Amino acid sequence: MIRTTMLAGVALMALVPVHAVAAPAARAGAAPAPVAPPLAAAPIDAQEASREDIIITAPVQRREDEVLQGTSVLRGDALTRSLRPTIGETLAQLPGVSATSFGPNSSRPVLRGLQGERIRVLTDGIGSIDVSNTSVDHAVAINPLLADRIEVLRGPSALLFGSSALGGVVNVIDSRIPRAIPENGFRLNGIGTYGSAADERTGQLAGDVALGRLVLHADGSYTATSDLRIGGFALTPARRAEALASSLVPPDPADPEPIDFAANAAIRNRLPNTASETWTAGFGASYIGDTGMIGISYGHYDSLYGVPVRYATQLGEGQEAPRIDIVQNRVDLRAEVETGGEILERIKFRAGHATYRHFELEPDGEIATRFFNNGLEGRLEIIQAKRGVWSGASGVQFFNRQFNVDGEEAFLPRSETNQTGLFTLQQLDFGRFKAEAGARYEFTDLSARTPDGDLRFFNGRRDFGAFSGSIGGSYGLTDNVRAGLNFSYTERAPSAEELFANGGHPATQAYELGNPTFRLERSVGIEATLHAHGDGYSFDLAAYYNDFSNFISENQVDQAVCEAAASPSGRDVDLPCFQFLQGDARYYGVEAKGSLTLGQIADFKINADLLGDYVRADLDNLGPAPRIPPARVLGGLEAQSDRINGRVEVEHVFVQNRLAGFETRTADYTMVNASIAFSPFGRDSGTTLLVSANNLFDVDARRHASFLKDFAPLAGRDIRVTARFGF
Repeated sequence: MIRTTMLAGVALMALVPVHAVAAPAARAGAAPAPVAPPLAAAPIDAQEASREDIIITAPVQRREDEVLQGTSVLRGDALTRSLRPTIGETLAQLPGVSATSFGPNSSRPVLRGLQGERIRVLTDGIGSIDVSNTSVDHAVAINPLLADRIEVLRGPSALLFGSSALGGVVNVIDSRIPRAIPENGFRLNGIGTYGSAADERTGQLAGDVALGRLVLHADGSYTATSDLRIGGFALTPARRAEALASSLVPPDPADPEPIDFAANAAIRNRLPNTASETWTAGFGASYIGDTGMIGISYGHYDSLYGVPVRYATQLGEGQEAPRIDIVQNRVDLRAEVETGGEILERIKFRAGHATYRHFELEPDGEIATRFFNNGLEGRLEIIQAKRGVWSGASGVQFFNRQFNVDGEEAFLPRSETNQTGLFTLQQLDFGRFKAEAGARYEFTDLSARTPDGDLRFFNGRRDFGAFSGSIGGSYGLTDNVRAGLNFSYTERAPSAEELFANGGHPATQAYELGNPTFRLERSVGIEATLHAHGDGYSFDLAAYYNDFSNFISENQVDQAVCEAAASPSGRDVDLPCFQFLQGDARYYGVEAKGSLTLGQIADFKINADLLGDYVRADLDNLGPAPRIPPARVLGGLEAQSDRINGRVEVEHVFVQNRLAGFETRTADYTMVNASIAFSPFGRDSGTTLLVSANNLFDVDARRHASFLKDFAPLAGRDIRVTARFGF
């Protein structure tokens, strides 16, 4: 399939320049179009994409203050300062964003309390095509080091990328498929980092070279870490007390490997089994013309990392120290052409295909479980020509996923998911008043095939037709202040994991049980926004409410439920029983960020900024939803000049006392970070030396959204030195 995709891309590269790009010069009587020098050509969206306030993760680009839902953009100095080996930790300080934090090597974003199947992580508009949605111990196969910018969309606008984007979209935008001809005929950039908390050594190098209108790209990265340094004990005080109490019970003489509970309670300062090694390599090529471009790329992702041990604290519990070995090979295609017509402005096409596998390794290196994923995703977007106040875009999206788990700990059958979606977004711009409406219809076909002799799995097919729509508007109260209101209705088809799971999953210490009779998940939502941007200040506020029916959540139930489900295969259930259930739910919250210029001291502009977020989630008849991040506030003070930028920030995360029945309380914490960046050739030069101290006072910090929060805290004091260059 990879070979077929690459050959198709090469063929398109040959055809599009002739028929699409060169077409304007082929009119009767026109001279052949000359080959432009490198300065003449640019991508259709290059200038807009370079602006910090433009959101490009949508068919129609808009300024951030014009989007009806909460959005965030991470780029430039802020991206350099925030970069971590995982997407989740890189974005964790944005408003409305937390992270799953399943150790330092596997951390997906949590948006507005939603994670997993309700969050889409994309690379340039196409899914990551991995199995990170299947379990929190599976890393996202996207390296943040390659990002030029990262955009986060929360709310209904994310549904243009699929109903599984109900909670939001994280789009990592890179240059592996070049979008522009380099200004000087070539471009080279790189980054190197050392982080003390995990002895992290990171390097990345990328370059483009122009051969006329053909731009070639190559990139590579390498990251290696040791076991993570933490700010205290690995176990929480409550878990330590359990372990110490268990250590007083004499071990069973018949047990060949008795657990040393006292040793578990004593683990501190370092988090065992968290070392990692990751490398990537990629190549790309684009043909960029006056009215269009087409490009293709190949990327390889290879990672070996340890998963933090969920230490036994009570008699009868087991513990494992697994490692995960991931390999992904991926081919991507991107094409765009300006039609110049009165009806259509441009046509955009994006596709990606990847083969993915990962092995879950025992401490002795033996493969315990194998995961395989073969995925294909494509999008075709048609952008309408603006007619007076009316503009918009429509398109079609296709997704295919062939997934299989093999081994003693396989908790899912072989499955295939096919999904086709039709979508449209229409806008009216009357100046002060702007209106927007969107709709998506999606057909999803899921099938499961029972492995030979294993009778516990569902064997059959489920089909779903889902409709989602939104309508809203915004009004400019002044030239600098805009308020908006949006209403949405969303339907989401259950995932293969939610339908077909039936087996033990040691990484999360759960026997997971799905339900193949699930119905569509539905949501009715409302979101209000306020944007105020002026000289020396900015403020963005979003408040939202979502009412769900048939909401799917994973909850701990009586052990007999899983024992009955496992009985056809004769398997024992030696893990706590967690079952996916459907019911009504409500999620609501608020997120805000603001900045203010306090004054000028010599060459330095002094800025203060503040962000905060809060989400509350309840499941009918069950109480609080599990793993919901508590409220937090983060304030920063920054001194900026053309060459030096210094920042100090304080983040306080409040205690989480609203607990699901199987959860434990998460204590509050306050973290202090400081950084200083030096740009010898100016802030816009692309060359920066950054020194930062994170978690300066070495506090014990744990995220409530993490399955491992009682066993694996966040990093302790981390002194980071980062050098970034570009020319």
